[in-house]
Order: sequence, then structure tokens, then C-alpha cells
Amino acid sequence: MHKSERLFQLVNLLKGRKVAVTAKQLAEKLAVSERTIYRDIQNLQTSGVPVEGEAGIGYLIHDCDLPPMMFSVQELQALLIGSRMLSAWTDPDQAKHAQSAIAKIEAVLPNILKQLNDTLPYYALGFSHDETCQTHNKVLREAIEARNHLSMTYKDVKQDISERTIEPLGLIYWGGKWTVIAYCLLRKAYREFRLDRVVSVTTLDSHFEHEANKNLAHYIELVKNCYM
Repeated sequence: MHKSERLFQLVNLLKGRKVAVTAKQLAEKLAVSERTIYRDIQNLQTSGVPVEGEAGIGYLIHDCDLPPMMFSVQELQALLIGSRMLSAWTDPDQAKHAQSAIAKIEAVLPNILKQLNDTLPYYALGFSHDETCQTHNKVLREAIEARNHLSMTYKDVKQDISERTIEPLGLIYWGGKWTVIAYCLLRKAYREFRLDRVVSVTTLDSHFEHEANKNLAHYIELVKNCYM
């Protein structure tokens, strides 16, 4: 078990207990030596976690304001990685919310565990997502949420320009490019539009509704069937 995960589990084992837990019991629970437990307890105390007790008697954490930690270290890492991706690859509003989520996750961690975000091996770099693409991402996301029609000027792979009115259903990131999945009123069918080829997009006042054969889940099923 990685040290950060062990410390996380140790805090959860000690927090809110009425009876002290001995180092031997903790060592058996975490499959480490008692010496490791003593060292971990000292690390937690040094970092500001209010661990009470002593060797030979046991340890506990009570009368503290540490909130419940409902996630494992791996789950927290997944949340932090996902927040990094949102921060780098979506629009400024979503990036702000992602950064706020990271701050809240770090706020509930003991100091000794706050290094989680700094030591993650995954990084999401947003160099390829320029301001125009981010703006289009925001307009599309809001239209999808509100189910608004969109008027879009689009440039295809041959550089041909077309004007479309679409019902935006979802945004999919393909590992380099965002694509909006939409029902095109011109073609009367699903279409995929790459955000980096969108020249302009305007939200219309008219609304649309999802139908059994016209929604993102239905589109995904059709795509899955093509590869089965």
C-alpha cells in the first residue's frame, strides 16, 4: 500500500472512535509493522491531524472538524484527474468549476495527503484548445443543456462552407478534438461536427425535445453496433 493511501486509511480508522485503537491492531488492519504505524502517527500529528494517544495505550481522533472521507485514495485520484481534464479541455466556466472542485477536495484532506494532486502522474495540457474553440464549447454545452436549436456555419474537410440548423445532443472528446453530436435539420439525420471546424455558432430561441430515436444514447448505440 502506498504511504499516502495508508495515511488516508489510518485517519479513517481513527476518526470518531470512542475507544483507542492500539498500534498492533492498526498494524494488523493495514498489514504493516507496528514501527510503521508509530512513524505514520507521528507524520499525521506533525501535519496537524489531532491524533491523541500514545504507544502501549492506543490512538484515536475525536473532537475535530475533519469531515467524513467517503472516497478512497484511488477514487480521489480519479476525481482529481477528471477535474484536470475538464480544466484543460473544456470552456472557461467548466474549468473554473473543475478548479473549485480540486480546491474542495484538497480542503478536506489532512496536510500530509494534500500532495496527492501534485504527485499524480497524469497531466492534461490544453495547448491545442484555443479561445475560439473554448467559446464554441461553452455555447454548445449551454444549448445542449437548454435543448436550444443552433444555427451554425461549418467548414468541412474539403474547406467547403455550409449553413446548418442543428439540435445539439452531446459533446464527445476523441483524444485531441471535440465533436458535437447533433441531429441536422438539413440532412434529417445524425451528424458529427468537429469544434475546430466550426466557423460560428448562434443559439436560437426555438427548442427541441429528445425522442426515442433522436438522442445521445441512441446515437451511441448505433455507433457501438457498427463496431460489433
